[in-house]
Amino acid sequence: MTTTTGGRMPLIEHLREFRKRVLRSAIVISLASIIGWFFYNEIITTLAQPVCDLKAAQDLGADHCGALYINGVLGPLNLQIKVALLTGVIISAPIWLYHLWAFIAPALHRREKRNSVFFIVAATPFFAAGAYLGYTILPIAIKVLFGFTPESLNNLVRFDDYLDFVMRAILLFGLAFELPVFLITFNLIGFLSGAAILRPWRIWVFAIFLFVAGFTPSADPLSMLALALPLIALYLLSGLFALLNDRRRAKKRFAAEEV
Repeated sequence: MTTTTGGRMPLIEHLREFRKRVLRSAIVISLASIIGWFFYNEIITTLAQPVCDLKAAQDLGADHCGALYINGVLGPLNLQIKVALLTGVIISAPIWLYHLWAFIAPALHRREKRNSVFFIVAATPFFAAGAYLGYTILPIAIKVLFGFTPESLNNLVRFDDYLDFVMRAILLFGLAFELPVFLITFNLIGFLSGAAILRPWRIWVFAIFLFVAGFTPSADPLSMLALALPLIALYLLSGLFALLNDRRRAKKRFAAEEV
């Protein structure tokens, strides 16, 4: 990688690096989407459980499953493509998150790059924990949302809209849980101090609720709180870790100066 003095890259090199990272991420997502394509039926039967037992309906040869339906000639094909792509994005998240970080890493010094190993190691379990939380609260959130249906009326749900809602929720929860990973990594490389993280805590809490309200697939308070409260807790824990790390770093620097 060509760099100028001080480790800075010219604009054209930034664009080339960005293109390379996007291309590699797109290839990885495409390859992971193949898994979603071949395991399409297993995926949709699992995700449809909060609404209906699709596997049992298929085994019995039923022509419908609860309130779910597919509309249009291209509906089934579009649904399978969408499920495959979203599955690819979710499965390959640790890899394209790494490429996101690798796009930032060239500007770091060698010592800072060693600290960035934390990001690579922690990104996957945190994303998996968020995605699992999103999947866990889905049945409750869907039950709450269906509860607003007026009496004596049927709520027919397009299957592609339903799966889009489900998989977007899983992806959003997974990405949201990367917040502490970014904050702690920025602290380890010296970009953010613990005081800088925690000082504007009111703004952070407001921003978290605003983010959850704007990007959560559903507007029900249950799913919003289920994402907002863990994010606030992770943010506070990240700030506490950063403060302790800053104190350790200051003691180490003071001891070196005394020598």
